[in-house]
Amino acid sequence: MPSFEQRLKEEARALGFAACGIARADAAPKTAERLRAWLAAGAHGDMLWMEERAHQRESPQSLWPEVRSVVMLGMSYAPAADPLALEAAPQIGRISTYAQGQDYHDIVKKALKALARWMVAEAPGADLKVFVDTAPVMEKPLAEAAGIGWQGKHSNLVSRDEGSWLLLGAVMTTLDLAPDAPGAMRCGSCSACLAACPTDAFVAPYRLDARKCISYLTIELKGPIPREFRQAIGNRVYGCDDCLAVCPWNKFADTAAAHRAFAARAELAAPELADLLALDDASFRQIFAGSPIKRIGRDRMVRNALICAGNSALPALVGRVAVLLDDPAPVVRGAAVWALARLDPARFVAERATHLDRESDDDVREEWQDGLALPAAGVYAPAS
Repeated sequence: MPSFEQRLKEEARALGFAACGIARADAAPKTAERLRAWLAAGAHGDMLWMEERAHQRESPQSLWPEVRSVVMLGMSYAPAADPLALEAAPQIGRISTYAQGQDYHDIVKKALKALARWMVAEAPGADLKVFVDTAPVMEKPLAEAAGIGWQGKHSNLVSRDEGSWLLLGAVMTTLDLAPDAPGAMRCGSCSACLAACPTDAFVAPYRLDARKCISYLTIELKGPIPREFRQAIGNRVYGCDDCLAVCPWNKFADTAAAHRAFAARAELAAPELADLLALDDASFRQIFAGSPIKRIGRDRMVRNALICAGNSALPALVGRVAVLLDDPAPVVRGAAVWALARLDPARFVAERATHLDRESDDDVREEWQDGLALPAAGVYAPAS
């Protein structure tokens, strides 16, 4: 008769998981030291929630002292199309692959709960907790310890079978399960992911400075995007797939195994920048309902679209940008000033005196004051 662990993995696959592995609760002992060093360097930027519950992230036992085993699971979202294909389309706002379909939090958590119910039915008396992204759990080192992959030089998990396209979840349990062998490092001398980063966010292999990462800048950062990174953002309005997309292990990923819930919605696969610039709160909520994008809110999405517009060299966007010079949100107004200076320097000069005189926000005033020194966008050149 198959073991409990074998039947568990069969059930996980039936529920849509492409990978399943088991680790002891103490199987990633270096996590705490690495996390402390990363936080001490300030590499987490404005993600203060990383600090607030840092002690619970250091190990599963710090979060739940009774845990004995951790079941790590990965759900594939391997894209059918090349995520970099729209890099040379300045009129399009590129959205990270994982966010083009349904919200992965909902999909993964539903499957995790179903697996947990199966485990309780098969092992009465077992205590379980399920986690997907929102709790203080260090999923990637645990996934490596459970053998479903290894943390690549881009710091994300890489699988021999699924490449870099796995969304992770965890089931912690009081059951004493037989662990799998940990994942073996297979990056070798390859550094394609490091070279692909548009903002040089990797300070060294396996070490990411989130403050430079486009995913952080367009998703987590609430205020103005630092000027030194704006041109490198190119036409990315939400996240960045570059370091993942160039991983050679992706050639083994079976796109047919990707969970159907993550298939790109038509309106999110290649949205027009002009449409994103016209979003108000109601239309933002309508378009991004059921998407992880909804959590950044309208203002950050329009801010991002304005940065992309400023990089686009498309005169047709000037009118949409100019309307946003009077937006109620300072973060939107400031990005609109930058975009206008890049797209139409003459109109920027014409608008500057009037807007600067009535602007009360210091960040936006600084954009008006410094915009005269900005180079025009010129011909669109994809950031890579």
